[in-house]
Amino acid sequence: KEITAWPLHKRARYGLSYLPQESSVFTKLTVRENLLVILEFTGLSRARQKEKLASLLWELGIEKLAEQKAVHLSGGERRRLEIARALIRDPDFILLDEPFAGIDPLAVDDIQKIINALRDKGIGVLISDHNVRETMTICDRVSLVYDGEIILEGSPAEIAADPQARNVYLGERFCL
Repeated sequence: KEITAWPLHKRARYGLSYLPQESSVFTKLTVRENLLVILEFTGLSRARQKEKLASLLWELGIEKLAEQKAVHLSGGERRRLEIARALIRDPDFILLDEPFAGIDPLAVDDIQKIINALRDKGIGVLISDHNVRETMTICDRVSLVYDGEIILEGSPAEIAADPQARNVYLGERFCL
């Protein structure tokens, strides 16, 4: 189904969620408030909103940060909050744009675990990222885009071994 022209709210109702590369948190609000401001537009009862809030805080490992202003979060904490916001409508599919940008190696590992957990829950995940190693280690399928065109598709192992992928993007020394 072609959804390109649909407004974001209609895509969200259809089960699609999006995490932009740029930070999308409200920095003057607390972690809890960042989630509540979106939960208020879901049509859920107040009781169900509280349940959903508690579940997301726990699931993303940010319950201890609930009363902290978003401006004071580290890059990894901010990214987990953004993922929590993207999960509010229980999407079937989530698009992650550069989820590993601007975060430290420990946070990368945390985000990889979260992405794996989403996949294990049956949520489809599409990642666009220049951090190839971090991305390929958690992907089932990889599409390599060069000059705006998909030039290769396959498993991470197939892409890592492909001479064209090594020549154009990965380099000769790349290994998974």
